Amino acid sequence: MLPLVTSTELPTTTIGGLKAHVGETVTLSAWLTDKSGKGKIQFLKLRDGTGFVQATVFKNDVPEEVFEAAKRLTQEQALTLVGEVRADERAPGGVELAVRDLSPISENRGEYPITPKEHGIEFLLDQRHLWLRHRRPWAVVRVRDSVQRAVIDFFHGEGFVRFDAPFFTPNAAEGTTELFEIDLFGEDKAYLSQTGQLHAEAGALAFGKVYTFGPTFRAEKSKTRRHLLEFWMVEPEVAPSTHAENMALQERLVSFIVRRVLEECSEELALLGRDVEKLRGAAEGNYPRVTYTEALEIVQRHIEDGDLPDNVQADVQPVEWGDDLGAPHETILGHHFDRPVMIEKYPAAIKAFYMQPDPEDERLALCDDMIAPEGYGEIIGGSQRIHDYDLLRSRIEHEGLPLEAFDWYLDLRRYGSVPHAGFGMGLERVIAWITGIDHIREAIPFPRMLTRMTP
Repeated sequence: MLPLVTSTELPTTTIGGLKAHVGETVTLSAWLTDKSGKGKIQFLKLRDGTGFVQATVFKNDVPEEVFEAAKRLTQEQALTLVGEVRADERAPGGVELAVRDLSPISENRGEYPITPKEHGIEFLLDQRHLWLRHRRPWAVVRVRDSVQRAVIDFFHGEGFVRFDAPFFTPNAAEGTTELFEIDLFGEDKAYLSQTGQLHAEAGALAFGKVYTFGPTFRAEKSKTRRHLLEFWMVEPEVAPSTHAENMALQERLVSFIVRRVLEECSEELALLGRDVEKLRGAAEGNYPRVTYTEALEIVQRHIEDGDLPDNVQADVQPVEWGDDLGAPHETILGHHFDRPVMIEKYPAAIKAFYMQPDPEDERLALCDDMIAPEGYGEIIGGSQRIHDYDLLRSRIEHEGLPLEAFDWYLDLRRYGSVPHAGFGMGLERVIAWITGIDHIREAIPFPRMLTRMTP
């Protein structure tokens, strides 16, 4: 390993900070992602977590041993280098580095498995621990970070308290059997939480406005591009609140997130090839609201006219009133509007037991789903919650759920109950839509799916 000849007076920076040092000579530590060159020049493509940059090594500009060291570098080898920062509008990040000195930090053991050639998605997911270093996942995860920070900033700006719900629960919140069961030392059973909602309701009646933010688990045997076994949910609850106020909060949150990503992640979105003009409407707000019945009529017209998105099969069938919307129908609705659309007042029979009936038509629930454009489907589901003790108890009994498991939940209606509302936003679905990626599995660092538990 060569000793690196540096001066303590040279600024040390990151790739993301290079633009602030144009015309200066700096010290930088990075990893080599790729290399090319011949004769008297070597082109080094570098990364350091903050960005990517190309460094050039000219034989006439460095000692012989430095040039030879550059030629011997291998993919993903770590190195420290000294170089002059030069502006270059054609280069990623608008700069490149003219190397004056370099020294390897590490020596790789064997050939790095992800080469510059094309690889299949299953191979890349097998190598996810290494694939995270590459440009596409780097961009997606940085957008994820921006989205997560936007969520926290938004809710604290609106006066919410972050409220942590347990991951272990004794029962299903949604009244389903899609639960991961846990054996509690051979004496009892518990389940991994599907949602933090019920506990967040307790928080709302204590603090007024709360939100939970963490992983949730659904044991759905689904292989679609919209499903994970473990995913992150943002779940605010507000007391008192109404259905209309709940939808307004959803719109403010999503438009805030999209604006933040457009402000912070232009480089990442460009690297992903995302058409940011398709996100402008979502950033502006003014999301259309249509009833479930109106949504069925929109879908029907598109099917009758043959006006279908490319990824919806021509033989798709309309939705009968009382049935839930399927993925193709959500895709049709998403393409009908240029920004997220909110579908409200679904039939109560196909929704969860805790949703408040519509006083104007008790067949319906005061609920909504937010559908993202471009075929990304539902990203939010929310409702006004039943606040009447007797009605909630009857719904629990009707669903065949054990009353004793929900006794604490009924306490929230016994003592100081008020109309209240909330929703759940699937973090990975929002990230998939904003980044324009095809599959939700790329929206989380290590996806857990029906067919994947490693690495």
